[in-house]
Amino acid sequence: MKNKNYESCLMPFSKDPGIRETEKYCSYCFKDGKLTYEGDDINEFKKHAYEGMRSKGMNIFTAKFFTWIIGFAPRWKK
Repeated sequence: MKNKNYESCLMPFSKDPGIRETEKYCSYCFKDGKLTYEGDDINEFKKHAYEGMRSKGMNIFTAKFFTWIIGFAPRWKK
């Protein structure tokens, strides 16, 4: 069975509001042919993702939950 979530943020494919350039990453994580966060510090990425979710109107508890979930994404497995 093919993965149904993106490899960096674990957003479900069906929830991506933008136009994807790749099947691995959502339209927020990958733009103009590259990752929008190219670093390897998961805590910095989580901060970036949390701020993005809050700026889009997501409530604090839901944003914190989805931020926690990011730690399970394939991109961050070591």
